[in-house]
Amino acid sequence: MSREQLVRERLQAIQQILQDAGLWQSCAPNSEAFESQEPFCVDTMMPVQWLQWVLLPRMQAMLDAGAALPVKLAVAPYYEMALEGEIPARATLLHALNELDQLFEHDA
Repeated sequence: MSREQLVRERLQAIQQILQDAGLWQSCAPNSEAFESQEPFCVDTMMPVQWLQWVLLPRMQAMLDAGAALPVKLAVAPYYEMALEGEIPARATLLHALNELDQLFEHDA
């Protein structure tokens, strides 16, 4: 299986976890939220919003366009700190994010 296929599978798994945990939103944040200059849009979005509305669609668009994927991806460390302990499916989501990050660890 290609790296791109593995990335697609990991992205789909993250989406499924968010949906199963009731964290998937039907309405996008306002347009100003996407204009944040802060990493993970920490000043304008909740952590799970950034996953749904920024990371997943951007990565999917890169895959669909055949664009080069990032050399390094490290989102799990942020989420280990950002997600409250009571969030539904926290451990499952962190595991899936770590699996996604691992696909980018061995690149030059």
